[in-house]
Amino acid sequence: MARTATDAAERELVLTRIIDAPRELVFRMWIDPVHLAKWWGPRDFTNPVCEIDLRPGGVLRIVMRAPDGTDYPMAGTFREIVAPERLIFTNCALDRDGNVLLDGLTTVIFAEHSGKTRLTVQTRATALVHSAARYLEGMQAGWEQTLDGLEQHAQDTAARELIVTRIIDAPRDIVFSAWADPKHAARWWGPQGFTTISCDMDVRPGGTYRACMRSPEGTQHCRRGRYREVVKPERLVFTFAWEDANGNPGHETLVRVTFADLGGKTELTLHQAIFDTVGACDAHRAGWTSTLERFAEYLGTRAANRRSNTDGEPR
Repeated sequence: MARTATDAAERELVLTRIIDAPRELVFRMWIDPVHLAKWWGPRDFTNPVCEIDLRPGGVLRIVMRAPDGTDYPMAGTFREIVAPERLIFTNCALDRDGNVLLDGLTTVIFAEHSGKTRLTVQTRATALVHSAARYLEGMQAGWEQTLDGLEQHAQDTAARELIVTRIIDAPRDIVFSAWADPKHAARWWGPQGFTTISCDMDVRPGGTYRACMRSPEGTQHCRRGRYREVVKPERLVFTFAWEDANGNPGHETLVRVTFADLGGKTELTLHQAIFDTVGACDAHRAGWTSTLERFAEYLGTRAANRRSNTDGEPR
């Protein structure tokens, strides 16, 4: 029996995917308009308009453009935002005059899955006019293709995004101070075998830093940036760029370092996004991993000196 418009007036779907990318990254794919515009919608659609006011009651507005050039505007309102666990928002298909054709409600659950993300999308849509019933007929295919785009974009981004985590056997306030104090940073900064030549840091929002180090072969490397956030002892957010031989900064990325209290120890997580190539990301990952090894060793030495009362702890 053929389905009628009345039969198709409402539809609900539950879709689940395992995405090979960290949960925090997948969550960000949904709330950052730069990312969302790159994957939202059925295959071969683009999103010339993608605007997000990320707060409960904030508005979501997207204009999807089909391969034939037809625009399909949609709008919604965020009802619940629990990072990085859950999003609930309305999503309504509109006509050219802004009238609602299809009324929808979507819940997205992000669950940790051994370094990957178990994504569950529960979405319900109701056709408010007869002509919108055809949207419901293609609803599952549209959502499946949309999640295909999300999965591909998340995996590509994860390969070019750097996240390094290390457990350091020192209290959080001491770890933060050792990172934010130039007198201490000069003693551990850089990969194994490197030495610091200069280290100037103005650790405040809007403050700048510049540090130079020398490799074992004698080559000088200088980095510079500006602090965006300083929340002691929880996190530091700053820009990062290497200088060329003439002192000009190269490609700039954003670095976020968080310090989580583990009952006397500290979980340090460094996030740097997003590199142009996987090779550039891998090169920075090797450098940061070696640098954090030196950082942990330095704090271990300071702790030993404190216990023997021969030196002071970073303050």
